Amino acid sequence: MRKVYNKVLNVSGNVVTVRAEGIAYEELAEIEASRGTSLAQVIKIDGELVSLQVFAGSKGISTDAEVRFLGRPMQVNFSENMIGRIFNGSGEPRDEGPRLTENMIEVAGPSVNPARRIIPSEMIRTNIPMIDIFNSLVKSQKLPIFSVSGEPYNELLARIALQAEADLIILGKIGLKYDEYMFFRNRLEAGGALSRTIFFVHTAADPIVESLMVPDLSLAVAENFALHEDLDVLVLLSDMTNFADALKEISITMEKVPSNRGYPGDLYSQLASRYEKAVDFADAGSVTVLAATTMPGDDVTHPIPDNTGYITEGQFYLHDGYIDPFGSLSRLKQLVNEDSRDDHRAIMDNMIQLYADFRETEEKKSMGFRMSEWDKKLLHYGDLFVDQMMDLEVNIPLEEGLDRGWDILGQCFEPEETGIKTDLLDKYWPED
Repeated sequence: MRKVYNKVLNVSGNVVTVRAEGIAYEELAEIEASRGTSLAQVIKIDGELVSLQVFAGSKGISTDAEVRFLGRPMQVNFSENMIGRIFNGSGEPRDEGPRLTENMIEVAGPSVNPARRIIPSEMIRTNIPMIDIFNSLVKSQKLPIFSVSGEPYNELLARIALQAEADLIILGKIGLKYDEYMFFRNRLEAGGALSRTIFFVHTAADPIVESLMVPDLSLAVAENFALHEDLDVLVLLSDMTNFADALKEISITMEKVPSNRGYPGDLYSQLASRYEKAVDFADAGSVTVLAATTMPGDDVTHPIPDNTGYITEGQFYLHDGYIDPFGSLSRLKQLVNEDSRDDHRAIMDNMIQLYADFRETEEKKSMGFRMSEWDKKLLHYGDLFVDQMMDLEVNIPLEEGLDRGWDILGQCFEPEETGIKTDLLDKYWPED
């Protein structure tokens, strides 16, 4: 039986402080307020002084409110009954379905022992050429999608959720506007993907502490489905900048000494503890993590993308509505490209090189230089590459994408102008 404390020492924003003993970090508590019972979580322990973040806000909490510690951290249900359901940042149903209270698991545990991991070796197909061909997503990889506000990163994540070859999709959305929430819900329902999806959503109107719980809930459920149900799980998180801003807001409330641009000094550790949940189990399934990160001011040196880049294995860079082939990088693609098709590496390398030449030719044209026949070929090639490869609406399998690459090259160049090996030209160059 846990002891009940009935003296709140301080209320600062949504954080209350009590004097208590034998309390653990991230332990949950129930606080009796004038509007009912509120759930809170321990976020700081300083001797006997315990600070708790109140999920629903501190309004109505008096200094004589009862605080009852539950002796456990946040828990979430783990069962097949979760699939097709939508939950909030506390793990409670947001749809009209029943509460799930059996087979509860703890969230925010340690990352998997490296001895249980295997080297990533399988591609996750998305039917998006700029991913499958040029920056292949690999099972158990952790990758951010660097973007700015206004770019279609939510649309990209929805496309991946609908098309990716994964047994289970877990969507964790942080700070969504209501229309964005409805977009995801309607898109998944219309595409028939909700039946293999678990959706944790925190809207801008929800308590800020729930935004911190969404990645932990998503990853805890994903890890258990991979480990106990032998499923390949793809976790899509958005927006990790909102997650980091919530950390910043809470650290300011706690009067912690700020670090770079006001973010807490443990920002790297906080991000790493989530991204490092990506794993391919030696004897079970896998967890792959894709997380959208909006860069304030399109500044890649901002603390959030800067710290993220040290943790992850590359990034997708969404720029001007396209996955930018120059800013994007999948460091693990070389582990799977050799096993896809023998022309994969040649198409990837040569089409990107020719696209770089096209960009230089565009600059020359804009400056009024005379265009040579080669320049005209590059301009024609660049237009086809953007329309038929880079456009996010393109939805084709990897093999069809490679064939389309050969077709684009054949429309614009002579075989010897591409720089591709003769044996591949003889095998794949289009006849017409």
